[in-house]
Amino acid sequence: MTIDQLKEKARRIRIDTLDMILASGSGHLGGSFSATDIMVALYYGTMRIFPDPDHPDRDRFILSKGHAAPALYAILADKGYVDPSALKTLRRLGSPFQGHPDSAKCPGLDCTTGSLGQGISVGAGMAYGLKLLKRDARVYVLAGDGELNEGICWEAFMAAGNFGLDNLTIIVDRNRIQLSGRTEEIMALESLEAKVRSFGFDVDTIDGHDFSRILPALDRTVPGKPRCVIAGTIKGKGVSFMEDRVEWHGDLPKGGQIQEAYRELGGETHVR
Repeated sequence: MTIDQLKEKARRIRIDTLDMILASGSGHLGGSFSATDIMVALYYGTMRIFPDPDHPDRDRFILSKGHAAPALYAILADKGYVDPSALKTLRRLGSPFQGHPDSAKCPGLDCTTGSLGQGISVGAGMAYGLKLLKRDARVYVLAGDGELNEGICWEAFMAAGNFGLDNLTIIVDRNRIQLSGRTEEIMALESLEAKVRSFGFDVDTIDGHDFSRILPALDRTVPGKPRCVIAGTIKGKGVSFMEDRVEWHGDLPKGGQIQEAYRELGGETHVR
């Protein structure tokens, strides 16, 4: 896909995400929107995937920040892994689209997530396993920056560096906002790049909404070193009144805000 095509795909995924969360009556728009461009770049530009979601040679993706699942679900439906008509069943009993990713319910998910911090550890284990099996598939993990408050993340960083997992790329959605406030006021992470590099990673810091920067960073590999891409993003990206606002971690638009959100995303307001 061209960069313009990726931008258009991301726009459509944000609209589908808004549709889903409004139909559900709950969800995480802010973190879904900040992560959308990264996941679009992965699924439409970087990862090796197949029509069979369980193909042994596929690249693996773990959404460690599982609350951003609606954007991932929209992508999986667009890719044909799940019937798109099921998108409006988000968070309903029996739906393949649970509030956090459940790999037992939704085809195309490589890992059940939701307990923050665990996805990086699972990703390191997957990457190590693929090495032992001598498969050349890669593992990509998307984590939130607030999630890095969890100590298990840093154990996984240490293990990945120790075992030279050069088939592992961890992407940090660095929107600088977590559930209860700004990351640097709750548990400061800077200098995040220096911290991760000290664990033996090759690290890039990029604009997480610029496909011309995202794609090369995701494609880059360094023999003997795991990769970390620190992607500077904006919470609620794409809707001006949501952007970089703590309250949009989990709030939903109401009244005229709904029409405004669709207008800014270039979509049609659906009757609910």
